[in-house]
Amino acid sequence: MDFLKSGIKTVLGTSEPGEQPSAADTVEKLVDRVTSSTLLEDRRDACRALKALSRKFRIEVGAQGMPALIQVLQNDCQDSEIISYALDTLCNIMSSSEFDEEADNPTVTVNVGEQFTEMFIKTAENVTLVMGYLEEYDFRVRRSAIQLITILITNKTKDLQEIIIVSPMGVSKLMDLLTDSREVIRNDALLLLIQLTKGHSNIQKIVAFESAFDKLFEIVREEGCSDGGIVVEDCLILMLNLLKNNSSNQQFFKEGSYIQKLAPMFTIPPEIEEIGWSPQKVSNIHCMLQVVRALVTPSNQQQVIASCQKAMRSSRLLFSLCNILMSSGVPADILTETINTVAEVVRGDANNQEDLSKVLAPSNPPRPAIVVLLMSMVNEKQPLALRCAVLYCFQCFLYKNESGQTAVIQTLLPSSTEVSSLTTGQLLCGGLFSMDPLANWFSATALMHGLVDNVTQKEELLRVLLATAAGSPPISLLEQCTNLLQKESYKLQSKVGLLMLLSIWLSNCPAAVKALISTPGCVAYLIAKVCANEHDENEYLVQGLCAFLMGLCIQFNDNTAPNNKREDILQLIIKRIGQETFCTKLSDVSRHEAYSRASKTPQIRAKTSSDLFLDYEYCKMHKSLEASIVKFIGGFDVNGTDLTELTLSSEASVLVAQYKGIIRGLDTEICTLKDTVRHLEARNEELEKSLSQVQATNTQLSDQNLLLRAQLAAVAGPKNSSSDQQPLIQQATSSTSDPVHLENVRLTKELESLREKLTEEMRRSSGYADDLTKLHKDQEDLLELLTDQENKITKYAGQLRSVGIEVEEDVDVDVDVSEEKSDKHGEVI
Repeated sequence: MDFLKSGIKTVLGTSEPGEQPSAADTVEKLVDRVTSSTLLEDRRDACRALKALSRKFRIEVGAQGMPALIQVLQNDCQDSEIISYALDTLCNIMSSSEFDEEADNPTVTVNVGEQFTEMFIKTAENVTLVMGYLEEYDFRVRRSAIQLITILITNKTKDLQEIIIVSPMGVSKLMDLLTDSREVIRNDALLLLIQLTKGHSNIQKIVAFESAFDKLFEIVREEGCSDGGIVVEDCLILMLNLLKNNSSNQQFFKEGSYIQKLAPMFTIPPEIEEIGWSPQKVSNIHCMLQVVRALVTPSNQQQVIASCQKAMRSSRLLFSLCNILMSSGVPADILTETINTVAEVVRGDANNQEDLSKVLAPSNPPRPAIVVLLMSMVNEKQPLALRCAVLYCFQCFLYKNESGQTAVIQTLLPSSTEVSSLTTGQLLCGGLFSMDPLANWFSATALMHGLVDNVTQKEELLRVLLATAAGSPPISLLEQCTNLLQKESYKLQSKVGLLMLLSIWLSNCPAAVKALISTPGCVAYLIAKVCANEHDENEYLVQGLCAFLMGLCIQFNDNTAPNNKREDILQLIIKRIGQETFCTKLSDVSRHEAYSRASKTPQIRAKTSSDLFLDYEYCKMHKSLEASIVKFIGGFDVNGTDLTELTLSSEASVLVAQYKGIIRGLDTEICTLKDTVRHLEARNEELEKSLSQVQATNTQLSDQNLLLRAQLAAVAGPKNSSSDQQPLIQQATSSTSDPVHLENVRLTKELESLREKLTEEMRRSSGYADDLTKLHKDQEDLLELLTDQENKITKYAGQLRSVGIEVEEDVDVDVDVSEEKSDKHGEVI
């Protein structure tokens, strides 16, 4: 610190006799007064002066005065005025913003406040010292302490979070500030908690379980809900911090019925169209939508999402969101975020998806909300963010929704009834064949989601026929897609959309593969496209998509198309492209920036229209099939021979077959043993549960019995004092007119019955043990008999050999010539 002081004096210079004292000299004198003055008034005046100087000469005050200010906080805690001066001075020193007074000071850098913060928090006790002043009720002290902690957290978030979380009752002290009757204190506490809860799950959990949601909803209600001011926005931001990526708090929010409290806030009054949306109301609604999305975003745990989606339906929150969706006069950014929110509320939930399908727009005639949204998606005049939100909503509507997918594809198929209204199929086909490349991409991607994981609809879509020029026969939708793909005038973005659609269409669908490879010129176009020498990054992407489509034509080929069987296409790849080149082109897709961007989240995020190339579901399918296609293509030599099925000798084939049989037998045995183990484990678990229940019931009855005995002793105390008093249980039995004594008898009988059952079980177990012991003893006796028998046989065999009689060689006998040669009766053998 002395070195720092001397450096400051060297830069600023010191005053000569007769000259005006420099800032460094002035600060030094004031710091000396703070540390050495015995009078409180002198120290207070010096602190006041340091506070005034700290806005213009923060480096001087911070470098020389920080230890003195900490000393004040430690020693002068009884005087609120000097404490407030010290806290305010520290706030000025560590502030991250530049003051007007120091605009012309070249020594002040951007991160000077952060540097002083680092110096201050090196001693964790300094932070604890400031935290202690949060309990002071004096307005100046409490507010200054809040502001200082907020500055510290802003400058060094992670360090302060770790200090506060281990501080005794640290988070609790901060949460108590939300109940302060002074709104300024409460509002500053909100800002502090917003900074504190950023990215720290443990602090988020502690804050949530300190009744944060109850307090925040109470403040929001007092401030006017969505019509409130900036305080409502701050409450919602803090709520969002607590919920985002925190499954524990999400479950707590749902179980605490806070979704039911959130739902009424989305009710929009009818007069809003006339009075308009204020900027603050737009901000509040936007934050509310973010809170909803934090509960149902696809990155959350699936069980949390499902339970929150169910609660949002039962609380009519989804109904309110759909009303906003279909209202007029809604600001564009609110409409976009509402569409994204509805998307995630219905994603994968069959009931919510069905509810959305029934929503009608207030048009004449009324149209389904899905149709109205798709009209906006294919309209090139609509904002890009809105069109992306509609596509995301449509994708979420079809996600794991076979009935919804069927309904979309059915609108494309021929129908015997006249359809007068606009359908989703007509809109998607119109967008697919329009002159707007972005509409082509949106429509192809939307139609693709109608086919994801639905082989039935893939086959149904092959029946779709399109009318062409007058007098020409209709062509299939798939043929029209391949025709557009081969047009040079068709834009690159449009081709990407069609290639994704065709890839999803062909995966796991041999009928679609046969239809594609039977289309004239299609395979030749794909071969030529993959072989082309391109130098543009996006053209590499198209080549990779074409290679992947060819791979699907091989992998899901059922060999029913003449001249386009699996081996035929494989030969074309080997001879025209080369296996290594093909695999390289295929891997270009997963290396593209668009792939890494799209594969992160199902929501479509694009700053400009040129960012729209790949879709999340396509990336997911590409990732799952790319390796198998590469392995399949690489498993053949240049002549098309399968390298994984080399011819073996007859002896090797027999040996392999034997090993396979052994492995199958072992596998069957292992499966049987696993089933047995599972059965035994389940049985053991049942018995343990039963025993635990019996023990728990026994303990409960014993406790009740003891309680009743105590009650009886209290009630029948005077009677029990007589010399000929009978036992308590006998009194309970004789006094049948008293319900409490009767209850004791019943419980006693139940207890005795349970004891008898337990004794019976123990007796049976003991019997089993006795039987087992008996079996062991019998086994030991048998072994002794066998040993004795063997000894006798050995003895007799030796005797026979000694007299010249031959004995079988397998009898192992050690002949003892000195042994007696007579039986037990003394007769010579």
